[in-house]
Amino acid sequence: MDYQIIPVTAFAQNCSLIWCPVTLQAAVVDPGGDAEKIQAAVAEKGVTVTQVLLTHGHLDHVGAASDLASFYGVPVVGPHRADAFWLDALPVQSQMFGLPDCTPVKPDRWLEEGETVQVGDARLEILLCPGHTPGHIVFFDRAARLLVSGDVIFSGGVGRTDFPQGSHEDLIDAIRRKLLPLGDDVTFLPGHGPLSTLGRERISNPFLQ
Repeated sequence: MDYQIIPVTAFAQNCSLIWCPVTLQAAVVDPGGDAEKIQAAVAEKGVTVTQVLLTHGHLDHVGAASDLASFYGVPVVGPHRADAFWLDALPVQSQMFGLPDCTPVKPDRWLEEGETVQVGDARLEILLCPGHTPGHIVFFDRAARLLVSGDVIFSGGVGRTDFPQGSHEDLIDAIRRKLLPLGDDVTFLPGHGPLSTLGRERISNPFLQ
């Protein structure tokens, strides 16, 4: 699996363009905004977008999802159904941050832990990692040792849990029980900030000590 991080919006959110190097089929993960910037990156890479993937329902991760899905004629896939209330509330989230109205996103497919998503020849495993939001999922390419972690874990940090239905205890439990056992060699693409590895965070992340 190849990837490119595309920082978008004033929130400096990491939209991830991921693609299969064999088939050049691609997915856009967490397009928080700046649809034209994402489209330009897709065109530059010469890949074919087959789906828009969402880790969770916060505005800064889904703001351009509907526009891109319409532009490419592809489905929106994810997150877990427990985040439906966040997606329904996108107009309210927009008003809270003084941003242009964002219409509610209706995924074509909700995702459950244990399911998989194909991007070309690449197989992404789905893990449910609640805490930042109740329906937050992550995408794991076991063969490539690559994790798209959304706002669960960051380089030197973890996701906020002071939002409705957030839980710091659930978040740390998900990281310890589901993510760290994937292996120290796993590189993760976080929703914000620089890339890191699970091994580095297991040793140095202050929230996991």
